[in-house]
Amino acid sequence: MQTKRTDDRSIHPVDRPGIDDTRSREVADPQFAPRLDGLAGERPVAVIGAGPVGLAAAAHLLERGLEPVIFEAGERVAASVATWAHVPMFSAWRTNLDDAAVRLLEPTGWTAPDLDAAPTGGELIARYLEPLAAVPALASRLRLRSRVLAVGRQGLDKLRDRDGVSGASRGELPFVLDLETPAGPERFAARAVLDASGTWASPAPLGGDGRPAMGESSLGGRLATGLPDVLGVERDRFAGRRTAVIGAGHSAVHAVLDLLRLRAETGAGEVVWILRKASVDEVFRGREDDALRGRGRLATRIRKAVEEGDVEVVTPFVAEEIRRAAEGLDLVGRTDVGVRHLHVDEAIVATGTRPDLGMLREVRLDLDPAVEAPRALAPLIDPNVHSCGSVPAHGEAELRQPEAGFYLVGMKSYGRAPTFLLRTGYGQVRSIAAFLSGDLEAARTRAVAPFAADAGPCGGPPAGASASCEAPTRSAAICC
Repeated sequence: MQTKRTDDRSIHPVDRPGIDDTRSREVADPQFAPRLDGLAGERPVAVIGAGPVGLAAAAHLLERGLEPVIFEAGERVAASVATWAHVPMFSAWRTNLDDAAVRLLEPTGWTAPDLDAAPTGGELIARYLEPLAAVPALASRLRLRSRVLAVGRQGLDKLRDRDGVSGASRGELPFVLDLETPAGPERFAARAVLDASGTWASPAPLGGDGRPAMGESSLGGRLATGLPDVLGVERDRFAGRRTAVIGAGHSAVHAVLDLLRLRAETGAGEVVWILRKASVDEVFRGREDDALRGRGRLATRIRKAVEEGDVEVVTPFVAEEIRRAAEGLDLVGRTDVGVRHLHVDEAIVATGTRPDLGMLREVRLDLDPAVEAPRALAPLIDPNVHSCGSVPAHGEAELRQPEAGFYLVGMKSYGRAPTFLLRTGYGQVRSIAAFLSGDLEAARTRAVAPFAADAGPCGGPPAGASASCEAPTRSAAICC
């Protein structure tokens, strides 16, 4: 016998995946929206992550008369950006500054940088994010070393729709965030939650099938990930060593070129570039005529290095196992001629990132099964189809989840898609802040507008600069 559920569809109109007609109405008409009132209405909005998008979210919420509280797990703002502080960005300052954030900064005497220049990650922090976080309106609402362990509804698990004690429906109850803080565990109640925690701290594995290769999980810090500072703080680790770089995106290219420069400076070392692609030509295709001058120059440099034999290219190679050897690491993988064993001293895994959804286990999410982005957003950002220069306009409606008042924003909203712009994230939180304040028209009309690829919208760093993230192999303006 099936019991009748007590769902309130005006509060969470898309509680169950697969209700496509409901989802279409919800995205098309912002008036068809969950309520954010009742017991939760007067509480602050929790923002998870004090990176560029998280701080921008707080700035927009403040402008709308809402009360944000920003939770950052790191010791400083933009802790993830700090790990690639040495890397130049492709996008110019003008696309890396949020309008509401600038409006907070200007009364403090802050001076804008050259809008046509492209910053490094470190410059983005020092010249923009740290001054922004120091503005009293944000500083008083920023909590560092406060890691969010879990998000849920007060008194309800994911399965239940209504509180048996108060009678309140799910959308009327506040969110509760479980925190790990210097003072011990804490619980924080919020009206709404914007998860801007990003994906940088959750790198994709070495294994070629999306899972860790055999033995990978047990190696711990023995593998470098992302964009290690090969020419700076980690110079001694890589100097004179035989190093494998695994990956085909710009992060991998950046690492290979830095290792080649290190070898030129020290006179020793070998660089092995491992790709899953059938041919290294797939990496070069369409990149040298890139609308972004710096990124096109990067493609020219790596092609020259490959053609001159400066780097050993192993492709295709799908890693299946990695073993700790007496003097380094042994990689085992499938190739077009059978199993191959490679011995290296060090390995840099630059295979991209993916969202960590563990803390959201009790939040009702509707995500695309492949991209792991909000279901309505996923087809607009699918990297098999789109670059960030061709992403259609989107805003709060496309980011809305079955859990009323909860949003994935910024890089985390893109799931596994790598083609994210800071400007896109700023538009997302601008639209959401308008919606949460009750301005539904602004939430719809102030959505993210796409950039024209032929206009070179993201500027670009000086010739020879490198990238800070992965991107598909096409010449559109992908300005991660």
